[in-house]
Amino acid sequence: MGSSPRLAELLGDTLLTRVLLERNRVRCPPTLGLVYRPPRSYQTEGTSVTAVSLTEREGQGELVQREVLKFLESLAMEPYSKVVLKPSGGRWIRSQRPVRFLEKRDCEAVRREVCSLLPLLEEGETALLEAFCPTMSPVSPVLTQTWDTYRCVNVPRPDLSFRMCAVVTRSPEGLPLLNQLVCSVGRSDRPLRHGSSPLHQVKNTAETCLRVAMEMEAGLSPEQRGGRAAQTDMIGVDMLLSCSGQVVTPFCLGLKPSRCLESCGLFLSGGGALLHTPLSRSQRYIMEGQSLVVIGAGGVSKTFVWEKKRDFGLKIHLVESNPNHFATGLVTTFIQLDITDHKRDLENCSRICEALSEHGIRPDGCLSFWDDCVLLAALVCERLGLRTSPPQAVRTAKQKSQTHLRISDLFPDSSLLLPLPSRSIWAPSPHIYAVPCYHLESRADVEKAARLVSFPAVMKLEYGSGAVGVKRVDSAEECQAHFEKISSNLREETDYPGIGLGWGNAMTLMEYLSGTEHDVDLVLFDGQKVAAFISDNGPTRVPGFTETAAAMPSYLRPDKQAQLVEAALRCCLGCGLTDGVFNVEMKMTPTGPRLIEINARMGGFYLRDWIQVVYGADILFAAFAVACGLRPRIPEASPPLCHLIGVMCVVSQHLQALKTTASSEALRLLHSRGVIRLNQLSDRLILSDYENPYCSVACQSQDRDAARLQLLSICQILGIDSPDYPVSYFLSDFK
Repeated sequence: MGSSPRLAELLGDTLLTRVLLERNRVRCPPTLGLVYRPPRSYQTEGTSVTAVSLTEREGQGELVQREVLKFLESLAMEPYSKVVLKPSGGRWIRSQRPVRFLEKRDCEAVRREVCSLLPLLEEGETALLEAFCPTMSPVSPVLTQTWDTYRCVNVPRPDLSFRMCAVVTRSPEGLPLLNQLVCSVGRSDRPLRHGSSPLHQVKNTAETCLRVAMEMEAGLSPEQRGGRAAQTDMIGVDMLLSCSGQVVTPFCLGLKPSRCLESCGLFLSGGGALLHTPLSRSQRYIMEGQSLVVIGAGGVSKTFVWEKKRDFGLKIHLVESNPNHFATGLVTTFIQLDITDHKRDLENCSRICEALSEHGIRPDGCLSFWDDCVLLAALVCERLGLRTSPPQAVRTAKQKSQTHLRISDLFPDSSLLLPLPSRSIWAPSPHIYAVPCYHLESRADVEKAARLVSFPAVMKLEYGSGAVGVKRVDSAEECQAHFEKISSNLREETDYPGIGLGWGNAMTLMEYLSGTEHDVDLVLFDGQKVAAFISDNGPTRVPGFTETAAAMPSYLRPDKQAQLVEAALRCCLGCGLTDGVFNVEMKMTPTGPRLIEINARMGGFYLRDWIQVVYGADILFAAFAVACGLRPRIPEASPPLCHLIGVMCVVSQHLQALKTTASSEALRLLHSRGVIRLNQLSDRLILSDYENPYCSVACQSQDRDAARLQLLSICQILGIDSPDYPVSYFLSDFK
């Protein structure tokens, strides 16, 4: 669907398009086309286009002289003093072509140049002679400096011209819509190309000006800045474009920290990016000093939570089982309680509330970033009257088979009507995203489920996380074998801390879904979507499902992304989740989105870091804000700031590299130099039958193909890529 080589060839025929445009009252330069063996006839009557058919490329001097002279002396050419000669059509549509600018009065020179071009033509190509249409010429002032001011003087200047490229798109309704305008500047006597646009230079110059101001402010004391939190959020940069030869150079004349507000006032009615920074600072001011209880410290991958506490100005009271956890000295209050047995979470909730009362803590919010503790946090919120999703909804999301059964129960409703401030909208019932799955606690459960499910299928821990123990099974025998292995090896929390064994080691069997895997990170407040961010996952190492690679922003088409966000939102609301930051794992199958599972907490691994880099949104702050009853302000669907593509390192495949070429020291050095983006997910190089990723290594670029190729090269150099761990295959969906 879309364009084709045939359509490209038709639209690349300048004579044809000019005839069509002029018949629709679009003015084009008067044109003479000398076509060698034309592929079609041109009905030029009533237009300023003349088409002459040539059967031979040479020996056409008399015909060429007659037609060129007639064209130059025609009524349509009277307003013009110059002409442009160039080849057109065929291979010249995409190739760089020779262009000649000639004086109209020198008829002999024009004829001679036309005759020299004809032998270069192939069948169907055209020697195009057209009027040179003068463009608007910019005034190019120079500045002479006196003691107290600048004085503008007009001086002789190069003859510059502007050209705009309008990008027009077809709307879903079949209407043409202007998408973008790009202005190019260059010498008027030379052809302009898109690459000559000075806008990129202007953008870089302006951004550099603000970066210099920010670096300068960072070295000032609060008194010198005019306040502890004082900083420049917006400046105006006065610039002029100077031209020397073919080089256009932006010059900065000065910075305007306040007058720019007058200039941008017209755009404030649209809200948007100009208010993003002030709104964010306002919310941080409101949140400063808020008291939050965080239940469960997690591992090294959650280090950023405690590091950001100081930046946000929050009082964090941590409830954790491990008395020697590294976060003990990074929080306001550390409360050590054994909460590892989550089958006793009601009792754990009472103990936590008593401990808070004993410490005189009256929190403004309570939440957890650790999957095992999400229900416990919801119970504490309910007990203390704090904002949260209902504990029953969190419990449903925590148990994977119950998640699908719950949204399947909504099947009798063919749709849901969701109340909005002024209207109601139709939305699909979440049952269409559910997948058949079965809860397993015994061999009998496995035998029964194996008779009901379609193979291949997927077995996983009912309350698990991190894809530990997840396996594709192709028969009833494989189901029994994997169930026996998990039942004997992963029985309690101490067997593999942090993967949900504190809830038990029950399993679930669900249908295997084909298609591509994606994460949707949702921010919900009072049952309404505040923001959604999509990331793509690469193919896994079957039969396992440990993550291998990821990309952000998504490579999916916008309509597919919208389907994923809608599906994730419906599934969360269908389970009863209303407030918080949630990570929803989805598959985009050939028949549409399907739910894998819902994590009723903020996305883990690299997701918070990537979302902040790519979109400038901090879902960690959003989670804290929602917990305190503050609706976070996140920019709506802003264009991505960059592209990130990363690959996971796992101990089973990279132990040697992680000790040598890709050691922690080497990776941190590359990260500090901006070569890679490193997210450390574990601090232990331990081989295990059930593994989690050790770290994520990513590359960042303004161009996603460049990011992918750079990552592939880095992985080859560091020894991450290997025949047993083919990074090129894991990145194959990101094209």
